[in-house]
Amino acid sequence: MSSPRMPTTTAAADSTTLSASTSGAAQPAAETHRHVPTWLAMLVGAACGALIAVQSRINGELGRRLDDGFTAAAISFGGGLVIMLVVFCFWRPGRTGLVRVAQGLRPNAQGVRVLRPWMVLGGLGGALLVAAQGLTAAVLGVALFTVAIVAGQTISGLVLDRMGIGPGGRQQLTPSRLIGSGLALVAVGWAVSAHFGGEVPIWMLVLPFVAGICVGWQQAVNGRVRAVARSAQTATLINFFVGSVALVLFALVHNGIAGWPSSYPTDPWLYIGGAVGCVFIAVQAALVRVTGVLLLGLATVSGQLVAALAIELAAGGQGVEPSTIAGTALALVAVAVASGGFARRR
Repeated sequence: MSSPRMPTTTAAADSTTLSASTSGAAQPAAETHRHVPTWLAMLVGAACGALIAVQSRINGELGRRLDDGFTAAAISFGGGLVIMLVVFCFWRPGRTGLVRVAQGLRPNAQGVRVLRPWMVLGGLGGALLVAAQGLTAAVLGVALFTVAIVAGQTISGLVLDRMGIGPGGRQQLTPSRLIGSGLALVAVGWAVSAHFGGEVPIWMLVLPFVAGICVGWQQAVNGRVRAVARSAQTATLINFFVGSVALVLFALVHNGIAGWPSSYPTDPWLYIGGAVGCVFIAVQAALVRVTGVLLLGLATVSGQLVAALAIELAAGGQGVEPSTIAGTALALVAVAVASGGFARRR
């Protein structure tokens, strides 16, 4: 399969402008990914989705044991930030990327900013995802939580691709994408139908959906930062720094009112959520230019759905409603429909 032809976009022009204004030795970011087949990028994206499901399980359990989702989220994101700071001590290209990002935020000789300030705030989307994991995943179950994330990511990817927010520029609204996105919404409605009128608060069903929307935006702007920095590690560090600041502030305010957890669990696996996040955020930042926001989101959520259902069934399957299984299957159909024409993408 031949590599997809990249459209002429504002993002590509921005990257070229920054390249010319700095060393000029490296090629624009678009050149570095043209050899990556779209099918391979989507396969790796699906593997990243499985990691998100694993992270949801870890952070959800940590939030349950602490009885404090805000503290669990701050621990997870803060752990990722510490890991990235250690990596940067030994990774010179990442540090150089920070210089490029700083230059991109300043107006160039033509008075144009390659990066707008809001483009470096993708970590807020990741912060909301991790907070939603800590607050709701243990109650909803990983499978139901993931289906709600799926719907938000799918709708967000469709809109953001059309607006051209991601580094790949504007993408066409094809019938397959519209149908696939509609099926994703039906899937989440079906999956959560058994919980309406039950003991689960409505906000717990809505929060993962909103977090999914923000994750799509996070993928788009992190891809922009990565294109300018020419380093996925740089985009990941900025993501974790912004998200950690937000979550620590929320935890301080919340715990100042409600009190801090009385004890902390000693199981080491409950504290590796940040490490898992480092992997999938860096990989997504590198892949989004190849696939676009929607297709990366669809590949990611397919991996999320399969891994989430597997985690639930491996844990005994207690509380997994038939509607959740059916909704998961329909969401996978939505992914297949929406991505059916990716090889013909402009």
